[in-house]
Amino acid sequence: MARTYLKKATKTATTDATDVRETVQNILDDIEQGGDDAALRYASRFDQYDGNILLSDAEIETACASVPQTLKDDIAFAHDNVRRFAEVQKQTVKDVELEVLPGFTLGQKSIPCNSVGCYIPGGRYSHVASAIMTVTTAKVAGCGHIVACSPPANDSAETPGISPAIVYAATLCGADKVMAMGGVQGVASMTFGLFGLPPADILVGPGNQFVAEAKRILYGRVGIDMIAGPTDSLILADDTADAMIVAADLVGQAEHGYNSPVWLVTDNKPLAEKVLELVPDLIDDLPEVNRVNAEAAWRDYAEIILCGDREEMAQVSDEYAPEHLTVQAQDIPWWKDRLKCYGSVFLGEETTVAFGDKASGTNHVLPTGRSAKYTGGLSVHKYMKIVTWQQATRDASKPVAEATARISRLEGMEGHARTADIRLAKYFPDEKFNLEP
Repeated sequence: MARTYLKKATKTATTDATDVRETVQNILDDIEQGGDDAALRYASRFDQYDGNILLSDAEIETACASVPQTLKDDIAFAHDNVRRFAEVQKQTVKDVELEVLPGFTLGQKSIPCNSVGCYIPGGRYSHVASAIMTVTTAKVAGCGHIVACSPPANDSAETPGISPAIVYAATLCGADKVMAMGGVQGVASMTFGLFGLPPADILVGPGNQFVAEAKRILYGRVGIDMIAGPTDSLILADDTADAMIVAADLVGQAEHGYNSPVWLVTDNKPLAEKVLELVPDLIDDLPEVNRVNAEAAWRDYAEIILCGDREEMAQVSDEYAPEHLTVQAQDIPWWKDRLKCYGSVFLGEETTVAFGDKASGTNHVLPTGRSAKYTGGLSVHKYMKIVTWQQATRDASKPVAEATARISRLEGMEGHARTADIRLAKYFPDEKFNLEP
């Protein structure tokens, strides 16, 4: 059967996207020209913050002391999981050598970026988990200097602007500096090396549309993890799924923001109808800010798609290429092998997106807006440059030089050809070579 929409979105994640490019470009230009002073002006304007930009050791100590021990334990638990998983990921990248000809050796080695800027969202939600995800992976990669940058939540005498839990998490995970600055001005300060910081080699971490646009503009000048849009989630469920759990998982992701799409794809109409019935009450039961976001996301961006069989469900999922993909269906091995396009997949009812978002160990900085068709999420690999090298004896270089000279002349690149010629003439003065294509 053809797919049927029991609920169809009236908007997409880009429907309400505001053209912020000019605004962001002007701020970046202003800060690049004006340096620290310009960044401080924007911090005062947008963050309403006039405290220290780089937190002192005393401020960090005060913030950490204010975090309840239970929360410290939870952060340490999540950090340990993320760290251990990142360490295993790092082991998959190895330095290698290959002797392609006797005496001619090629190699690969990995080198971590030296300076990293980790943006940690504040504002409506205090993203402690983003500090864990970004700083921990950079530390495991072996990066030389890590800055954790987050918008100030307040400017009271008791706390140094940033959420104390974010300060604690960033410090525990290995940040060398903690910066109290948000938005474009925070991204610019890390990129341009303001306030005595080394210029960032790579910027990572989620943020609002202004942060995302700043990263997009700066990409090339500095590396980035990805250009992230509104978070999105898709659930694949069959007749074995628990409708209440499916509904709760959809609502849990819809609370991210008014434009966060959530999708249910199923081959079971009674399940779909039950979920439609349950979701509104679950949304109504949320605290106000969460409720407002979830209501808008469910009303405008959510979809429920009825398919004929599991293969069609898988096809729809790969087409949508969700950031978060949940499978609540029988025969999990089949789904794990079949599904190809997602940021991170949660297999079985016993896992949920929130586990990955907060504490289980996989990274929650993931590709959105169907970009999972061509990229994965943030990992220890993102901070590591895979470079190559080669070395040869003179005898081993001879056939390579001959081939290089002929190919270069065929392409019309005489200068390239002559760099091969000169070596052949030096190393093998008594030999004649045919170096024409």
